[in-house]
Amino acid sequence: MLAKRASLAELAGEQWDLIVIGGGITGAGVLLEAARQGRKALLLEQQDFAWGTSSRSSKMVHGGLRYIAQGEVRLTRDALRERERLLRDLPGLVERADYLFPLRDRQFPGRWPLTAVLSLYDFLAGIRDHRFLPKAEVLMRVPGLDAAGLNGAMSYTDALTDDCRLVVRCLLEAARLGGRSLNYARATGVRRENGRGRVDVTDLESGESLTLDAGAVINATGAWANRLGGAGQRIRPLRGSHLFVDPARLPVADCLTLINPRDDRPVFVFPWEGVTCVGTTDLDHGDSLDQEARASGAEVDYLLALINGHFPEVNLTRDDILSTMAGVRPVIASGDGKDPSKERRDHAVWEENGVVTVSGGKLTTFRLIALDALCAAGLLDRREARRARRSNAPLFRPLPEAPEQVEQFLHGVQDDEALLRWMLDNEAVVHLDDLLLRRTRLGLLRRDGGAGLVPLLRALTGERLGWDSARWEQEWARYADIRERFYGVPPEDRDRAAA
Repeated sequence: MLAKRASLAELAGEQWDLIVIGGGITGAGVLLEAARQGRKALLLEQQDFAWGTSSRSSKMVHGGLRYIAQGEVRLTRDALRERERLLRDLPGLVERADYLFPLRDRQFPGRWPLTAVLSLYDFLAGIRDHRFLPKAEVLMRVPGLDAAGLNGAMSYTDALTDDCRLVVRCLLEAARLGGRSLNYARATGVRRENGRGRVDVTDLESGESLTLDAGAVINATGAWANRLGGAGQRIRPLRGSHLFVDPARLPVADCLTLINPRDDRPVFVFPWEGVTCVGTTDLDHGDSLDQEARASGAEVDYLLALINGHFPEVNLTRDDILSTMAGVRPVIASGDGKDPSKERRDHAVWEENGVVTVSGGKLTTFRLIALDALCAAGLLDRREARRARRSNAPLFRPLPEAPEQVEQFLHGVQDDEALLRWMLDNEAVVHLDDLLLRRTRLGLLRRDGGAGLVPLLRALTGERLGWDSARWEQEWARYADIRERFYGVPPEDRDRAAA
C-alpha cells in the first residue's frame, strides 16, 4: 500500500531506474507499467496525487465519439479497446453507462448520420449496443426534457469512473509491485550528468531539499510540462468546468449529450456519485497554473443556460449547485489558433536535455501513453511495447485487505468509518483536503462540504494521523478556504465569454 507518507530522506540513497515527475493519471500509469516491467521506479508529485487535471475531468472512460467526426479513428479505436479492458479489469470502479443523444429538428447530426457513426464506434469497440429510441421513450426516461422539435434519441454506451480513485488505484497497484510514490515533493530542476538523471527535489512539508539519482527521468506533469521538459508552445492549457447539482432538482438516470444552441458544443449531463454533473466548458486558461483552477461566473451562466434551455420547467439557479469543479487539460497545440474544442486530443512524447516529456492524451488511454513514454526513455523496446499493447493479461489484482469501496464507485456513500480509516492508513493523506476532495468526494457532493462529519473526521485524523486540536483547526481552515475559493459557486459574470 501507499501507507503513510514517506520522507524524502528515506528515498535519497536509492539508485532508481526511473523517476516519474507528475502524479496524475499519466504519471501513475507510467509508474505502474515500469513496476510491472520490474523497474525500480519512484513517482514525485508537487501537490497531492491527482491534484491537477486527473481529479477534475469529466469522469468518462470513453472512446470519444466526436473524434470520429474529426477523423481521429485510430485514437477512437485505441480508446475504445482500453475502455473495454478497464471495464473488465475494474468492474466496480469503471462502469458501463447508457448515453442518450437527443435528436431534434434542424440539428446536426441527424438520425442516420449518427447511426453510421455509432455503428463504426461499436465496431471499433467489438460490441453492438446502439439503437434508436422513439420520442415517447425518451421523454419517459428523461422527465422534463424539452419536447419541442424532439424526434427521439440515439442510445449507446460508454463508461464512467471516479478519475481520482482511478489514479490512486494505479498507485496502489504499482506499490504492490515495488513502485514508490511521494506527494508534496516538488521537482525544481532536472539535468543529465555522467549518463544519469539528476532531479532536484524539495519536500514541501518539511522544507528539505536534496537531489535524487535515476537512470531515466520522465516528465508527466501535463499542463506544467514546459517547466521541466522544454515544451515551449506545445501545450495549450484549456479549462473545462463542471457543476454538481442537487439531484432532486435535476434527476437523470442516463448520460445525456446536449447541444448548446449558442455555439453547437456538446455538453454532458449525467448521474455521478449520487448527484447530477453538468459539463464541460472548453476555453483557454490564462490563470496561473500554481493556483487551483476554478469555474468563472460566465462558465456557470453558460451551463445553467444550457440546462434551462433543454429543461424549460426546471429553472435551475445557483442555489441548486452543490459545488463547481474546474480542470486544466494539457492539449497539444496545433499552432493555428483553432477553436479549443477542435484541437486534437492525442498525446505527444519528446526528449530534451536527457528528459523525456509526455503530455496530452485522454484519461482512457493512460496505459498506452505510459508504454510510449517508457519506450522513449529506453526502458522498453518497441517489440516489448507492442506485446504489452496486445496483451490481454489483467492490469489489476484484487485488494482483499481493503474495504470493498476502494475497488468500487463510491456512489455518494463515502462516510463509512472503516473506509475513511483505511484511506488514512494506506493512501498517503497529508492534508484534510486530500481526504475530502480527492480520496473521497465529500467536499463536492455535500452542500455543507462535510461539516456534518467533523466529529468523526476529527477523531479519525487524531487517531490515525496523530493530529492534535491545533492541527485539526489549521487543517479545517485550510480545507474550508480551498473549497470556498475553488469549488464554490462564483457570482454572475455575464460580461465574459464562457466558451
